[in-house]
Amino acid sequence: MKKVSDLKTLENVRSTLDAALNAGEGLLRLTPTWVPRSFLHPGKRIRLHPDDYYALGAERGGIDERWFASTTEASNENRQWHEGLSFCRFENSQFLLRDAIAEMGEALIGAPMWTTYQRWPVYSKFFDNMGPIPHHMHQSDSDAKLVGQDGKPESYYFPPQYNNCDNHFPYTFMGLEPGTTKDDLRKCLANWNAGDNGILDLSKAYRLQRGTGWLIPPGVLHAPGSLCTYEPQWGSDVFGMFQNIVEGRYVPWTLLVKDMPPEKHNDLDFIIGQLDWEKNVDPEFKKNNFIEPIVADQGDGWIDRWIVYGRVNGKQLFSAKELTLQPGAACTLQDPGASGWVTVSGTGTIGKLHLQTPTLIRFGELTEDEVFISHTAATQGTKITNTGSEPLVGLRYFGPDVFGTYPEIGAANS
Repeated sequence: MKKVSDLKTLENVRSTLDAALNAGEGLLRLTPTWVPRSFLHPGKRIRLHPDDYYALGAERGGIDERWFASTTEASNENRQWHEGLSFCRFENSQFLLRDAIAEMGEALIGAPMWTTYQRWPVYSKFFDNMGPIPHHMHQSDSDAKLVGQDGKPESYYFPPQYNNCDNHFPYTFMGLEPGTTKDDLRKCLANWNAGDNGILDLSKAYRLQRGTGWLIPPGVLHAPGSLCTYEPQWGSDVFGMFQNIVEGRYVPWTLLVKDMPPEKHNDLDFIIGQLDWEKNVDPEFKKNNFIEPIVADQGDGWIDRWIVYGRVNGKQLFSAKELTLQPGAACTLQDPGASGWVTVSGTGTIGKLHLQTPTLIRFGELTEDEVFISHTAATQGTKITNTGSEPLVGLRYFGPDVFGTYPEIGAANS
C-alpha cells in the first residue's frame, strides 16, 4: 500500500495540476486528512486502525475527525503546519487543494464562487466521539471578525454506514429551554470552577436518528452526541465552550474564550452576547432546524437524496446529497457546482477514478474513497458506476449559492 510519505509534496503545482485534471477529466483524488482534539475521546468508527488513534502523540489527543476537501486549517494548539488541509495526489506527487484552487479557481470552484470568496469557503468532516462533547457555540461573522476570523454555521447528517453502534450518548443537547434567561446562563458561567456549572439543566436533548440531520446556525448552543456525524459547514474553526465538565472531564475557561478579544475574556455580558438568543430559546427549535432526506433525482437502480439543505439567516451557504447506486447500476452525475465526495459504501468508478470504501486505514496510508469534483466536471457530467456486489453510496457537499432550486427546512413534510 502506497503511503503519503512516498509522495513528493509540491509547492509549485500548476503543471502537475494540469496533468491531474486532464487525466482525471476534472476530478482530483484526495488523501485522508486526520484531525485530533485534545479534549475529546475518539469514537473509533471512522475506519482508522485502532493502533493509530493517537498517531500524533497522546499529548495532542485522539483523532476523532476526518476532514474532506478542506482548505480550512484546524485551530489546534501544537498543530502540524497542514492540519485540516486536504492534499490532492497524482502519480508520485501531492499538493494542497488550497494551492490548486489558488491556481485555477474558476475551473475548480466556478467563477461566481471564486470571484466572491477567492477560496473554497466550506468543508465537511466526519466527527466521531465515544460520548457527548461540551455545550458550545460557533461565532457569527460579526463576532468572529473581532478576532480576524469567519463565523461558522454547520450541519449534521448521521450516515448509517458509519454508525454500526451508538456509543455512549446518542443524544444532542441543542439550544436553551424556552423561558431561560440570560441571568440563568450567567450563573452557569460564574460557577465555572465550582463543579458542574449546570448548563445542561437549561437545555433539551434530542435523540439522534440515523439517516437524518440538523442545521445549526451560528450563536446556537449544541452539545453533539455520540453518533458519527457528517458535517458540511462554513470554512472556519471558531468555537466557544459553555460547559465546564463533561463526563468528569474538566473544560478550561480558555476553550470558552479562545475566539474572543483578550480584553473580553472575563466579560460575562459580552460572552453571553455572542449567542443568538432568539434562536436558542426558539419554542419550535426542532421544526426550524431538523432535516429529513428528500429525493432530488432518481433513475434505474439509483437515487440521489438531499441530506443537508435549508438557509442560514436567509443564505444558502452549504448543502449535501447522498447518491446510492445498486449493484450494476450507473448514472451520469451532473451538478451546477463543485463538490467534495467521499464513498461510504461499496466499490465502483467515478469518471476514470476507482472508488473503494476502506475497511481499515493506517495513519498515513492512501485511500480511494475521496474525490474533489471540479466545477468543470460537475457541470459537464461525470459517470458513476457500481462495479461491486453491494450498494455504492457517496456523500458530496457543495459551497454557497450553487443551486437555483433549493429545499427549505421542513420541505420533507410538505
